[in-house]
Amino acid sequence: MTDPLFTRIRTSFDASPMLATLGARLTEVAEGRVEIRAPILPGSRQQQGFGHAGLSFTIGDTAAGYAALTRAPAGHEVVTVEIKINLLAPAMGDELVATGHLVRAGRSLSVVTAEVVAMTGDRAKTVALLQGTMMPVPL
Repeated sequence: MTDPLFTRIRTSFDASPMLATLGARLTEVAEGRVEIRAPILPGSRQQQGFGHAGLSFTIGDTAAGYAALTRAPAGHEVVTVEIKINLLAPAMGDELVATGHLVRAGRSLSVVTAEVVAMTGDRAKTVALLQGTMMPVPL
């Protein structure tokens, strides 16, 4: 049997060409929590060779948004109303892992956070923190 919550998030995730371009993978889904992993590919590096902040932002925003979607009403998606990022360290490693959390689900707005860590083998280093607001929208 397939988990309906995972199927809901997976269906939306698979519809995003940008996530496919970045090589991002949906790796965990639970109510109020979503994890996304993306390799630090040559095309997603900045001029000094680190993972580009845009990669951290994209997968952090997406993980946070999908965390909100786990509690959104049926027949709705979510969109980002606003989100901020604090870059804490260069994104050096093999891949980035973004874990999004739903802090509070409201009727019209949800507050979310995400942490992005860079993985080198089994070593993890936090490279970014995000906090934002998501809004459910009818499909």
